[in-house]
Amino acid sequence: MRPVVAALTAVAGVGGLAAAGFGLAGSPDDPAAPRRAFAAHWARTLRGATPAARRARRRLAAAGAVGLGVWLITGWVLAVVLVPAAAWGLPVLLQTSSAKADIARLEAMSDWAQNLATVLGVGVGIEQAVTGSLLTAPEPIRPEVARLVARLQARWDTETALRAFADDLDDATGDLIAAALILGARRRGDQLSSVLDGLAGAVRDDVRVRRTVDAEQARGRTTARLVTAISAGGLSLMLLTPYADPYRAGAGQLLLIGLLTGYVGCLVWMRRITATPRQPRILVADGAP
Repeated sequence: MRPVVAALTAVAGVGGLAAAGFGLAGSPDDPAAPRRAFAAHWARTLRGATPAARRARRRLAAAGAVGLGVWLITGWVLAVVLVPAAAWGLPVLLQTSSAKADIARLEAMSDWAQNLATVLGVGVGIEQAVTGSLLTAPEPIRPEVARLVARLQARWDTETALRAFADDLDDATGDLIAAALILGARRRGDQLSSVLDGLAGAVRDDVRVRRTVDAEQARGRTTARLVTAISAGGLSLMLLTPYADPYRAGAGQLLLIGLLTGYVGCLVWMRRITATPRQPRILVADGAP
């Protein structure tokens, strides 16, 4: 019964601290505002403002309950902290890479530039070509192209609209395409089509290389997820056996924390070395191509 009493005492203590925090938070700035609005604000904050945030909070609450149950069953006090920490941190460390979305966006820029090059090659003006490209703009960059077309139709200066388009894309490749269009808008020559065609080809080559690299990195991420799942299952089973008795003492728990910290450090290191570095932009707020 001692673990149960200790658990109830811990829960009561946390509840008391939370109640004290709410009490010390004070009343709303507007004295006329009802207290129910203040309580509703805190309820929304704790519940989460978005569906993703609410799912994350429910996951943490469930992990906290699991950690409490592990404590009561095994006597391993640190499970109350480590299980919620694992539920929060492991999905972040082991999530799939965002490289696929970045590659799809690069490919969309390449296709859009290629379409512009084809249209400009028959003598159409830049503004007309960009406006007409909205109908066939690839989905990953369609919102940015739509805003560019809206600015041109609102009589924005072409160069200003293209710089805003580059800021919307917020990508070094997008800056190259926007810079080529800006130079074409300034000079109104007949070379823009070939320049865009060359840029589109270079971006396609970059996309092929990135896909190859991402496929190689995906194997390591899959292996890390598999090893982590097996290790977590083995550790959970070990806690139910006499082999875990040395880790229930204070020194044993500290040793286990050290081992788990080292493993998490390896996951962080793996994620950092597999992250694709962001290329610096060439079009900035006050810069010039």
